[in-house]
Amino acid sequence: MQLLSIHSDYIEYETKKKTPVAEEIEPTLKSGRMDDALTIFIAVETYDEADPGATAENAAAEIKKTAEQVKTSRIMLYPYAHLSSDLAKPTVAVDILKRLEETLSIDYNVKRAPFGWYKAFKISCKGHPLSELSRTIRIGGEKGGEGSERSEGRDQKEGRKTEEVVSEALKSEEKAVSHWHVLTQEGELLSIEEFDFSDHPNLKKFVAYETSKSRAVDKIPPHVELMKRLELADYEPGSDSGNMRFYPKGTLIKRLLEAHVMNTVGEMGAVEVETPVMYDMNHPTLKKYLDRFPARQYSIESDKRSFFLRFAACFGQFLMNHDMTISHRNLPLKMVEMTRYSFRREQHGELVGLRRLRAFTMPDMHTLCSDMSGAIAEFKEQYVMCMRMLADVGLEDDYEVAIRFTRDFYEENRDFIKELVEIVGKPVLIELWDSRFFYFVLKFEFNYIDAMNKASALSTVQIDVENADRYDIKYIDRNGGENRPTILHCSPSGAIERCIYALLEREHLKSLEGGVPSLPTWLAPTQVRLIPVAERHLEYAEEIARALDRIRVDIDDREETVGKKVRAAGREWVPYTVIIGDRELESGVLSVNIRSDKVKVEETAQELSRRISSETAGMPYRRINLPMHLSERAIFFG
Repeated sequence: MQLLSIHSDYIEYETKKKTPVAEEIEPTLKSGRMDDALTIFIAVETYDEADPGATAENAAAEIKKTAEQVKTSRIMLYPYAHLSSDLAKPTVAVDILKRLEETLSIDYNVKRAPFGWYKAFKISCKGHPLSELSRTIRIGGEKGGEGSERSEGRDQKEGRKTEEVVSEALKSEEKAVSHWHVLTQEGELLSIEEFDFSDHPNLKKFVAYETSKSRAVDKIPPHVELMKRLELADYEPGSDSGNMRFYPKGTLIKRLLEAHVMNTVGEMGAVEVETPVMYDMNHPTLKKYLDRFPARQYSIESDKRSFFLRFAACFGQFLMNHDMTISHRNLPLKMVEMTRYSFRREQHGELVGLRRLRAFTMPDMHTLCSDMSGAIAEFKEQYVMCMRMLADVGLEDDYEVAIRFTRDFYEENRDFIKELVEIVGKPVLIELWDSRFFYFVLKFEFNYIDAMNKASALSTVQIDVENADRYDIKYIDRNGGENRPTILHCSPSGAIERCIYALLEREHLKSLEGGVPSLPTWLAPTQVRLIPVAERHLEYAEEIARALDRIRVDIDDREETVGKKVRAAGREWVPYTVIIGDRELESGVLSVNIRSDKVKVEETAQELSRRISSETAGMPYRRINLPMHLSERAIFFG
């Protein structure tokens, strides 16, 4: 149902002509007027046919709420089909309108304009901030089906109502009872009170964060200053909170990370697809899954319909799987998408820097497996792949592991869970549920613990036992019969932005311990900085730059002192800095400052090229994303 409310000085109408679906009315109802009234223009939609009574009840509650806000006791109900292109059957619409009239008449002076008549009308809107409001009423895709709750806020600048969808899974998560344990490498399942954390300080921080369920950030984390100083990213004041702008250097790092993830899963046999970012909130299948995912969604209105922005690529890939013909020979079947973007309407207190965003880039892979045993084998393979992925990114041992499962799954698969702990080589946090709240029975996460002792999930894999049924996904087995696959959800790196956050936070902690902060060379926006001492050395510097093929090289040709140029390269974390003067020009041997080791070596351009090529072997390459000469660069921040 669509509602448009106008707090009016008056509303008057006069019927002109019946339509084929017009209701029969008394002559006194062929015209009408109401002064100082809350006029409610109403379109009853097909979605309302599932439960007319509940629709009328919810609509009445919303109208009462608005009447109380504008302080009126007079309500005009006015059928107005133009609010929607998806109208209910006329008999249902009239029934709901009559129910609404009857309910409201208990507490208000109510008039109802006739349904199905062409009418002339005049209305005078009072014009205060609450005088024009719109509302969508939804009771779920099917009678008796699961619904989702919407909490409302107001755009103070424009007076519009906004809606936030709160899924049933998110509400269940808040009520869920978790049993927390630590599983050791020896296979002991200990309560967190029993476990000795003295040799595992980061795990202790992780446990404290998880069990407190406090996600809000009360101060600015170190990576925010670093992302700005390094000209990687910044807040976007022209957008919603949690939507970032990325400068050329940050964009380069993002694209390299994205390429590495896609290359890795491609080598595992995943095929890349692309799906929409917006879906119908009232599509029966999507709506049910929407309620099973513990995240807040963005909802938008278009053509009088409600849509939501995806929080992952599940919807599009599962709808695609539904339409496919799949044989047992095709399994395990992997499909992956680099979502630019996924959207989650995170809470304001949680939004800070790159750690938690409302719009983020996430690699999302789904694997169809023949059965649970196949899913467990694939889960293990992807677990190892995610460990390798984070090591490649530069976070080899900088994470704590959480494994979450239902009690039934654990009782049936104890040895497998123990094996996961053995593989990672350190104790892990266990969250055990007595019953299943979500669509999965098992998931793991690799979590980074930052300088503020906050944990952020990176890689994850889940075993999904619901969505093959929900989306009617099936495959043909060896005997020609139809079977449901078991589905894995995998994000090999987690959000790409969060990987950058973790790297920056880690380097901050390293600097506090006296280390030199840096990025892995394959991710460094500039890999080699050439610093000519004088203008006469510039041509040779350009020759060296050309010799360093498939290496990101720039030249600091600005009119600054050599010392200032060296310090600038250090502030930008350039891994290799080469000063070019008369000696280098004459000998052809370069004096190379290696940032990570704080040493200087003498190498030819060819030797330096081999050093960097060896260091970045197997990783993606992209050309430098700025002019090679620093004098030609604009300043993006500062």
